[in-house]
Amino acid sequence: MSFQNKTAIITGATRGIGKAIALRLAKEGANIVIAAKSVEENAKLGGTIFSAAAEIEAAGGKALAVQCDIRFDDQVQNVIDKAIEKFGGIDILVNNASAISLTTTEQTEPKRFDLMHAINVRGTFFVTKACIPHLKKAANPHILTLSPPINMDPKWFEKHVAYTITKYNMSMMTIGWAKELAKDRIAANALWPRTTIDTAAVRNLLGGAMLANMSRTADILADAAYYILRQPSGECTGNLFVDEQVLAKEGITDLEKYSVVPGAQLYNDLFV
Repeated sequence: MSFQNKTAIITGATRGIGKAIALRLAKEGANIVIAAKSVEENAKLGGTIFSAAAEIEAAGGKALAVQCDIRFDDQVQNVIDKAIEKFGGIDILVNNASAISLTTTEQTEPKRFDLMHAINVRGTFFVTKACIPHLKKAANPHILTLSPPINMDPKWFEKHVAYTITKYNMSMMTIGWAKELAKDRIAANALWPRTTIDTAAVRNLLGGAMLANMSRTADILADAAYYILRQPSGECTGNLFVDEQVLAKEGITDLEKYSVVPGAQLYNDLFV
């Protein structure tokens, strides 16, 4: 599939993994709708929907920046309406926006629990619902959700059960959508990294510079997303992919270029 003039809505595309995927598709000539909250720079996180849009245009794509908190249905619908108005259709949805809190049950405050469910589960569900009528009209429609393989090993629950169940919800929705939307040839797949990825969340919340230096760049997920999204939507669906697996299928096994520090020992991500 050519991405020339195809339109992708990417939630949380201001920075990190979402922006990396946006830039990769923009390089192929795609239209990118940035649906994210940041309109003013946060010193710790960096980037706004407008700075991301400028980078996307510089990479060769067309960009539409729309402020959106996916917890609110009217803001989601505004993204859809503006995307259709500017680009005429929707070919791809990337569900990237997520909230994280790696806390035990006793440590988890109700507001953090509610935030993770409101964004990761409810937000992902209703953004997808809003896109489906337009994806049905696309030639090669894809839904790609950033969520992990479902691994029922108790170690993935014991330290952060609230977060784990929201991410597994995203993966279960993917499995459901693949079956539900098969008749419409809308692909639904999930993607997750084998190693930690150098993002603001890793640097600010999880392990600081030390963990970032044991991570890969978001480019590995961007390349994996590119290979998934160019597959025929009627054939490639219902998968909970890991990035290395996707690249290996394309014959790419030397992944050294993705390491933040070449030759460094890499740290496995959650759930793999």
